[in-house]
Amino acid sequence: MTMTRLILASASRSRQKLLASAGVQVETVPARIDEEAVRASLEVEGAKPRDVADALAEMKAAKVAERNPDAIVIGSDQVLAFHGRVWAKAGDREAAREQLCQMRGHTHFLISAVVVYHRAEPVWRAIDEVRLTMRNFSDGYLDDYLDRNWDEVRHSVGSYHLEGEGARLFETVEGDYFTVLGLPLLPLLNYLALRGFIDA
Repeated sequence: MTMTRLILASASRSRQKLLASAGVQVETVPARIDEEAVRASLEVEGAKPRDVADALAEMKAAKVAERNPDAIVIGSDQVLAFHGRVWAKAGDREAAREQLCQMRGHTHFLISAVVVYHRAEPVWRAIDEVRLTMRNFSDGYLDDYLDRNWDEVRHSVGSYHLEGEGARLFETVEGDYFTVLGLPLLPLLNYLALRGFIDA
């Protein structure tokens, strides 16, 4: 039985589901930060994609930990890096189509970061990345894919879910599946267990 109050500083259903499926019960308290503004500011400063993911994860954890100092707060974020820069979520279907056309036949990276706060201080972090190569799918398939899946993937960076039909967009995926879903789950679970925050 978990002895400590655990909070996920995110509204991500995917991250909630990953933790719940692993038997970890968390409260969800979305962190209200302007992610786009933070991302843009960090890019202007020349931050690398890994640093952007890490900074966003920490900002989320810190924001929620300020109001919940008694809890273990988990902040997490994911960025898509292509040609050395961070890509934002597509604003609409046409922007998603354009992004997918640009990534078609090329390799991009999904970088997921997680930061844990305890007593309103950062105590642990992990960053992991996955290398994904898209196949050279046809324009016709791309349009059909977006017609079928847009409502589901519109809030996903890259406009795909690897756990759904988005898998058909890819030729190879190298790395941890949980990282693709937005959370370096195994290192996080190991840390929480070692610290006694969840049953070991």
